[in-house]
Amino acid sequence: MEQFPAPARPLVEAMTAAAAAAPDRAVAFQGAPGANSHVALTQAFPDALPLPCFDFADAIDAVQDGRADCAIIPIENSLHGRVADIHFLLPESGLVITGEHFLSVRHALLGTGARDDVKEATSHPQALGQCRHWLRAHGIQPVSYPDTAGAAALVAEKRDPRVAALAPAAAAPLYGLNVLADDIADSDHNVTRFVVLARGSRPLVGDGPFMTTLIFAVKNVPAALYKALGGFATNGVNMTKLESYQRGTSFAPTEFYADITGRPGEPHFDRALEELGFHSAWVRLLGSYPQAMERL
Repeated sequence: MEQFPAPARPLVEAMTAAAAAAPDRAVAFQGAPGANSHVALTQAFPDALPLPCFDFADAIDAVQDGRADCAIIPIENSLHGRVADIHFLLPESGLVITGEHFLSVRHALLGTGARDDVKEATSHPQALGQCRHWLRAHGIQPVSYPDTAGAAALVAEKRDPRVAALAPAAAAPLYGLNVLADDIADSDHNVTRFVVLARGSRPLVGDGPFMTTLIFAVKNVPAALYKALGGFATNGVNMTKLESYQRGTSFAPTEFYADITGRPGEPHFDRALEELGFHSAWVRLLGSYPQAMERL
């Protein structure tokens, strides 16, 4: 609680108390009230009780400890790529991906003075990256902070007209700030994808379409990745995302994160997964869930 700026603490305390009274309805999110993750939560779970958490690890802990039924976590942005640390936190959490949500993001510049007073803008690194050209064009220095709405609360606490926050416009009334500029983005297509994490899988209802997320490491032999992925092509299974990442500071074989259309139990999917397993050192499914936006 004390990690949040003072103006955010009463809101965090009230939300935390409400979630504690009904943890089966609680959904954890990273950030202070008013953050983009909070906005995504209200869209995906309109009847849920939001549980604000200071960082991603805290949100995951809330689900692991039973203080929340699930968490909604940003995983990638159409402008700025994947969210840092998520590819490492997900496998280690032991949680299952049970859903996804896409949020169209529009930032606002929030402050206590006038637009011309602003010399610095503080926000989450993702938000700063999504607006870096706009900030540079206006001579504003970016300063990182763990979340967007928390940055707004910090600006409200400092009351320095030279320091503003990049945050959702809805955060302005929560912290008594002025909207100095609205609808800020370096591109009209600024979308963040969120995943829903729970302690166990949820029943998949209907005919889909479905998505499966997995991680794997290929064997340390020539053409291993080529061979491992060949089964998806021959079985007509669409892989919509493939990212490599290295754990820690070692130079161990690269691991891969993948999003694949379909789910276990579908014959063509199972055949592709069997071939992936044959050419990999290990494969781990992180979850199968309905697609929030159909991939073509």
